[in-house]
Amino acid sequence: MAEPAQPTADDAVFVDDLANQIDPVDWIPEVLMPSWEVVQQYPILGSLAVLLSAYLFALLSRAFFSVVLVRLVTKSEWHLDDVLVDSLKRPVFTTILFLGIILAVRVANLTTGVGFFINLAASVIIVSWMLAFLRLSTDVLTHLSNHPAASLVEPRTIPLFDLVIKLIAILLASYTLLLVWGINPVGWLASAGIVGIAVGFAAKDTLANLFSGLFILADSPYQIGDFINLDSGERGEIIAIGMRSTRLLTRSDVEITVPNAVIANAKITNESGGPTPKLRIGIPVGVAYGTNADDVVALLQETGLAHTETCSDPEPRVRMRAFGASSLDFELLCWILDPRDRGRIRHELLLDVYRAFGEKGIEIPYSKHDIYIKTAQDEE
Repeated sequence: MAEPAQPTADDAVFVDDLANQIDPVDWIPEVLMPSWEVVQQYPILGSLAVLLSAYLFALLSRAFFSVVLVRLVTKSEWHLDDVLVDSLKRPVFTTILFLGIILAVRVANLTTGVGFFINLAASVIIVSWMLAFLRLSTDVLTHLSNHPAASLVEPRTIPLFDLVIKLIAILLASYTLLLVWGINPVGWLASAGIVGIAVGFAAKDTLANLFSGLFILADSPYQIGDFINLDSGERGEIIAIGMRSTRLLTRSDVEITVPNAVIANAKITNESGGPTPKLRIGIPVGVAYGTNADDVVALLQETGLAHTETCSDPEPRVRMRAFGASSLDFELLCWILDPRDRGRIRHELLLDVYRAFGEKGIEIPYSKHDIYIKTAQDEE
């Protein structure tokens, strides 16, 4: 593994402890320059004055957030502005206060430890903004999940996006902290790259499932509660979508765990998909030749409408499918609301059709075979 590179004089922008880059004169308006010249004669008192001014200004900023901005955002129906004001109040206070500390350290003209105190104050500012961003990310994602324009952000995808955003925030803050303390991050990044390659080869199957889980969450071919059929024959209700696998509950109450890498490459039939959750079922039936086809159509449609769990919109319909070898082939098409009821409703419709045909005397043909036995007398 490559050793992290040691800092040199040319490696980082902040190697000089930020002390040589901060000049109080650049922060003071031209009007206050005469007062500043007096303060320079008494550096300790000037430092205390700067520190006190920064603290008072930080308190004013907190009051501005707590009173003025809070009153403004409470009048708005948009919930996100309340979250932003509450989350930014603390880091703004910390930033003003510690910028004042940095300036006070420079005014004090300390002989030693100037760079350490300035770097420490800058680190506190960076960490305060990182923590605020970590707290803010979850609230923003929750708000976006309820917004129709943000279709990608859903309640089930919030943990994924929240984790990614927080990792990015922590990495950026860590990178900035390394620069502040004069540590060259290039060597650390190179070491992390080598470790990442080794981990990738060792856990390629796990990573394949992980990335497939990300694509499934982003593409949303199914969601929890949907009934799906896989090309490998599994059928069931989606009960969990994880980063590594998806779990199905079959109609036999058997739980099947399918790795995301497998299900991402499979052909999926989503019975709960489409513009509505309704599912169409078909009841094929044949009647003997010579039967009045119009009577069959009317009877089948009446049977479909009579069932209490078939939809009236769209209403059941009947289609003649073919002239069979020994029958006229029809199909009764009905829509149901829940795919879990498909088998039971199909069973009940088959029984209803059989009873209705029996009452009307409509014959359902079946295969018949006549056997002729050839005898010696027949040969004569």
